[in-house]
Amino acid sequence: MEEVRRSYSRLCKESGAEPQETVLQRLHELPRGRLDLATQSLTAETCGALGKLLQKEAFVTELVLSDCMLSEEGVILLLQGLCANTVLQFLDLKGNNLRAAGAEALGRLLRQNKSIQSLTLEWNNLGTWEDAFATFCGALAANSTLRQLDLRNNQISHKGAEELALALKSNTSLQQLDLRWNNIGLLGGRALVSSLPSNRTLWKLELAGNSVPSDVLRAVEQAMDHNQDREATFRENQARARVLSKEVRHLQEEKSKQFLDLMETIDKQREELARSTRTSAARLGQLQEALNERQSIVNALKAKLQMAEAALALSEQKAQELGELLATSEQEHRSLVQRQAKEHRLEQQEAAERESTLLRDLSAANEKSLLLRNQVDELERKVKSQQDQLFLSRQELTTTSAELKLRALQAEERLELEKKRSRQSLEDLEHLRFKEVEHMTRHLEETERAMQERVQRLEAARLSLEEELSRVKAVALSERGQADEELIKAKNQVRLEEQRLGHLEEKLRLLAQARDEAQGTCLQQRQTVAEAQARASQLGLQVESLTRRLEELQQELRNKDQEKVAEVTRVRVELQEQNGRLQAELMAQEALREKVAALERQLKVIASDHREALLDRESENASLREKLRLKEAEMARIRDEEAQRASFLQNAVLAYVQGSPLRALSPQK
Repeated sequence: MEEVRRSYSRLCKESGAEPQETVLQRLHELPRGRLDLATQSLTAETCGALGKLLQKEAFVTELVLSDCMLSEEGVILLLQGLCANTVLQFLDLKGNNLRAAGAEALGRLLRQNKSIQSLTLEWNNLGTWEDAFATFCGALAANSTLRQLDLRNNQISHKGAEELALALKSNTSLQQLDLRWNNIGLLGGRALVSSLPSNRTLWKLELAGNSVPSDVLRAVEQAMDHNQDREATFRENQARARVLSKEVRHLQEEKSKQFLDLMETIDKQREELARSTRTSAARLGQLQEALNERQSIVNALKAKLQMAEAALALSEQKAQELGELLATSEQEHRSLVQRQAKEHRLEQQEAAERESTLLRDLSAANEKSLLLRNQVDELERKVKSQQDQLFLSRQELTTTSAELKLRALQAEERLELEKKRSRQSLEDLEHLRFKEVEHMTRHLEETERAMQERVQRLEAARLSLEEELSRVKAVALSERGQADEELIKAKNQVRLEEQRLGHLEEKLRLLAQARDEAQGTCLQQRQTVAEAQARASQLGLQVESLTRRLEELQQELRNKDQEKVAEVTRVRVELQEQNGRLQAELMAQEALREKVAALERQLKVIASDHREALLDRESENASLREKLRLKEAEMARIRDEEAQRASFLQNAVLAYVQGSPLRALSPQK
């Protein structure tokens, strides 16, 4: 408050006056926005400084200036500053002998100020100056914030009462008016009574000590009771409307919260489904790549198998040629070589058959992953038979080589270098073959999983694989023709390659090692197939769990829909209850009508006793009828508004439920 005191002192010095100590003390002790300067003698300069101070500062909500004997200039300066104030609510100017200038200043205050709610003007002489008081009443008619006005002991005559009556007809905010101890009289009382039907906000009017007849006072009391009832009804309706609006807002908030929660759960589920879909797509892509790699590996193995068969055929041809060359030396070895050639031809045929069976096994593996084990077993049996035959051929070749060593001593020196080169090449080939077999084994597990998950896609890809298989067969046939041509050429070159007999022995040994390795790879493939089946079963369990989760979400959506239906029924029941309350109010209005009829009968009995009272009573009855008609119209309007509001609320709830995204997302019952 020190800053306020400094501002007041500065304003006083600007106006050329000394600040009053009492005012400074009250400004220093300012309690909760109340500035009490009662019984303080305030000069015009102090009033001007206070007006300027209150015009700028927003700290005073209640100003008490009773019995300060303010001059007209001081009142004008003070009220001029209060015109721009926006926080002052209570103003007390009791006992200041305000006159014409004060009344006009009060009129300007009521027209310009929008915050004052209570104005006390007791013990002034406002009614003495009729023109100024008329100006004050005109400003009162235009004011829309004043709630309480105290005009006791202001020498108000019946003309001033008529001006007040005109003001009350237009005023829409004043609730309490105190006119005790004035000179209103009968005419002024009648003027006030005639203005009361037009005013619906005034519910307290004090007229004691004004020489007003008792019938006028009773009419005023009845009008005030009517306004009080109407105010109570209005407040009750407002309270009900606020309660209904709160309930509607609460319902809307709950619905919005439920909708947001449901949308969040749906978004989370969609995100989970999207993540699972993306992971499944990534896995499918990886499996597709693994299948393509496996197909390329199988094709490479086919080519290598063909090369091995060609090498075997070449070795057979070489053995046959060696037998023919040695036929001249030993007749017994010639028959053995021929028999060996026949066996080699049989092996070649069997190799061709194995090639066809391998191609059939490959197509069967692409169509059905479950037949992979049978194909692997069949390949193992064929490899075993081939290894047995190779072992027999090796024994025969070793016996033949033992007999031919005597004649091959001269060729050993020439074949030594060739053996080293061929051994090195075979070791490289076997190393590459071992790596490829391991690579095939590593990818076989992924291929099995892909086959378990992509059974449907393999059906669509079956035609493309058959076409690819036909192309592979055509390529195999062409390669076989080339191999046959090379075989014919090799027969012509066998005579020059006797030194490669030792190389054939080394190759047989390496083939035996390859057989052992192939058996190991077959065992690994079996294990990978078992693991692939286990993983496929796990994936099936995951799919079942996702399906159960989807069913649970659908059940939750159905439950939400049922809850919405129950909520709509509850709102309908509440609306029916409200309609029942409105009907009860209508019954109360009918009871009021009966009471009015009884009052009319009483008025007729009283009219026979006193003619002037009859005239007053007739006017009072007319006013009561008009009030009843207005009240009935108002009640009808309120009832219509309540019915419209209830129908709007019901339509809004139904539209909200029907147009909600939850209804679109909920499953059909």
